[in-house]
Amino acid sequence: MAKTVVKKAKAKPVKKAAKPKAAAKPKAAVKAKSAPPAPAKKKVVKGFNAKELLYFKGIITEKRKEILEELAILKESMMDVTTGEYASENSTYSTHMEQGTDAMEREKTFLFASREGKFLNYLDDALKRIDKGTYGFCIQCGKLIPKARLEAVPHAQLCIECKNLKKGSM
Repeated sequence: MAKTVVKKAKAKPVKKAAKPKAAAKPKAAVKAKSAPPAPAKKKVVKGFNAKELLYFKGIITEKRKEILEELAILKESMMDVTTGEYASENSTYSTHMEQGTDAMEREKTFLFASREGKFLNYLDDALKRIDKGTYGFCIQCGKLIPKARLEAVPHAQLCIECKNLKKGSM
């Protein structure tokens, strides 16, 4: 009988009962539910480098300078040379036939000045976008506006596709 005891002593210890697999699945499911979802990878669109932004800033600054010169010329043409005030319809030198022409010319000059003032605002906004680092990105779709478009229209805020969509909806 001693042999039997020795064999029992050498016998492998009994393992504890394993937990049922069904109990393990809910724990894994709970872990998956409690973990925060992984953030979706956004496609990073790189803008223009510092050299290119400086190039565009130069174009915008030059156009801005031209507009300011145009506005000064338009202001001078609206001024009455003799009095230094804006010309009015009651000018003493105008005859009845010339008053209509003078009024039309003043209106055209005013419209040109208004248009140039708007353009100046667009250029100023473009300079602000350069400073903020948002210059060159379409404000509608977020894509980078092609360099050729920005060279032609340096104050552009929309890419060609979004601009065409906007025109089509009007």
